[in-house]
Amino acid sequence: MGIGTSLVLIAIGAILKYAVTASVAGVSLATVGVILMVVGVIGLVLALLATWRADRRRAGMREPGVL
Repeated sequence: MGIGTSLVLIAIGAILKYAVTASVAGVSLATVGVILMVVGVIGLVLALLATWRADRRRAGMREPGVL
């Protein structure tokens, strides 16, 4: 999951949580919104971490503890 996909999930989740007033039988749209936001944040953190690690490798920096 990339940075863009994560941001889209966060945005859709926020819309469902805070802006949608409709109700669906058997489904809490606010809960679905929170779940999407959490998944989006986790994906964003992982994508940024992967980008940061790739940038460190490109710069020729070694990771701590690696000889």
